[in-house]
Amino acid sequence: MVDLDLPQNTLVDKVERLLAPATVAGWRRLEPWAVARAELSRPPGAVIVKWMRPHRPGPDRSQSWRLRSEVAALRFLSDDLGVRLAPRVVAADLEAGVVVLEDLGPRVALDGLLRADGAAAHGERLAAFARVRGELNAVTAGRAEDYYARRAALGAVDRAEDCAGRFAGFREEGRLQVAALGLEVAGGAERELAVVLEELGDPGPFLALSNGDAEANNVLVRSSGAPDARVIDFEFAGFTHALHDAVCLYVPGPAWLSVDGGMGEAYRRALAAGVPEAEDDRRFGFGLAAACFAYALLRLQRLSLLDGRAAGDDSRVQLVATVEAASRVAESFGVLPGLAGWGWRVAEALRRRWPDADVDVAGLPAFVPRRH
Repeated sequence: MVDLDLPQNTLVDKVERLLAPATVAGWRRLEPWAVARAELSRPPGAVIVKWMRPHRPGPDRSQSWRLRSEVAALRFLSDDLGVRLAPRVVAADLEAGVVVLEDLGPRVALDGLLRADGAAAHGERLAAFARVRGELNAVTAGRAEDYYARRAALGAVDRAEDCAGRFAGFREEGRLQVAALGLEVAGGAERELAVVLEELGDPGPFLALSNGDAEANNVLVRSSGAPDARVIDFEFAGFTHALHDAVCLYVPGPAWLSVDGGMGEAYRRALAAGVPEAEDDRRFGFGLAAACFAYALLRLQRLSLLDGRAAGDDSRVQLVATVEAASRVAESFGVLPGLAGWGWRVAEALRRRWPDADVDVAGLPAFVPRRH
């Protein structure tokens, strides 16, 4: 088997060259990621190290652009905007493929707390999760030119792909797989989908920075006292429609069967501080529903994969919950009636196809984990 990671001594050498005269006194790999916590011989004492794995054999899938995006986004937030919503970059050698970040401990990932204790024990932290997502979008709205000037200085970047193109192929595959069940996006739903894609491709005042993965595993909070939330993992950062970052507050992501839609108001209030248009129910609701349906189509590209899973696999229930949640959002704001109806039909068809997934997902407690 080909070793697709770097030896620890090689990484330690790279870090010590970056941080000299400090030396690495301790090293703990944070599996399965290319991330480690390094203990240093002098302040700041501990740092987080991220590195680029060697290229896989075959077509070049270099990860260098991911580290470049992370460095650009984090320096944009700390140096250009002066906000503490994410870790600072301590040092970086992008040619060597190594980035050293501020250690945000003792904060821990929110998803771990939810799995261990349940959502009811962490209402304040969930609110902080929603709020920090909105704050990130609010403080960066209208600053795309500044970010891309910084990002372009580190290497080529495709702004259009950041905004709307990264997942277009997956969404189209989702449409095709559902169409194979006889549930094409047609008529009024098809016309609405065209408007949805137009909204997401041209966000107007809602164009804001996202880290590219708004789930609870990428927000760190303190497990006691004030949550003091921070966003991590900006490898897929870019300016896109802000309300993509709110989807995880209304629609269950890959780790969950359910979420608590009540968190959305905390996000919306924080977003409105920088994007006043978020106070308009119709405009906010349309953008949110558009993002939710885009996400549902993305997840529907897994339909054939889930067909091959054994009965009782939670991924089937999760897909039903995802589509129904998107329809529920649209109905709650009185928007996209064609897509909402299509979503309910898709969910009903999936329940018939998979009797094991015919459960009351709306009645589940918030943040029930998906069993793997």
